[in-house]
Amino acid sequence: MQSPPATPEELADLEARIDAWLAGELAENPALEAVERSPDDVVRWFVRVRGDEKDVWTAWWTLGQRTLGFETFLMPAPEENEAAFYEHLLVRNRKLTGLHLEIGEEHAVFLRGSLPVAAVTDAELDRILGSMWAAVELIFKPALRIGFASRFVE
Repeated sequence: MQSPPATPEELADLEARIDAWLAGELAENPALEAVERSPDDVVRWFVRVRGDEKDVWTAWWTLGQRTLGFETFLMPAPEENEAAFYEHLLVRNRKLTGLHLEIGEEHAVFLRGSLPVAAVTDAELDRILGSMWAAVELIFKPALRIGFASRFVE
């Protein structure tokens, strides 16, 4: 069942709460490098995150009438070992909670998820960001070594 659309007032309140939460995290969380807003009419945040396995990546959080969507570009399509690469992603996909891996434009790999607007709280925002960070850390380097193996030969 699809959740009901939020009212304009509810969306404005949620937008302000997300702005405040991200500002607080940016000030206190060393993993956050920057937070920017989309210049167009879409309510979207670009959250630049520092990682260990993938140095820097950007999470896109998009607020719609029914959901807060979140995604990040993980990596381009593999150059080699496609079967092993996609097997790795499918195995990792099973262990993700509230997120999933998918193939997007030009067969690039994305990490995505969404949450009904009624369920968005500070704790859920923290869970989303933490889950995205953990998933990127877990998946990126092994997938890179499989799909781009010849680049790692010494």
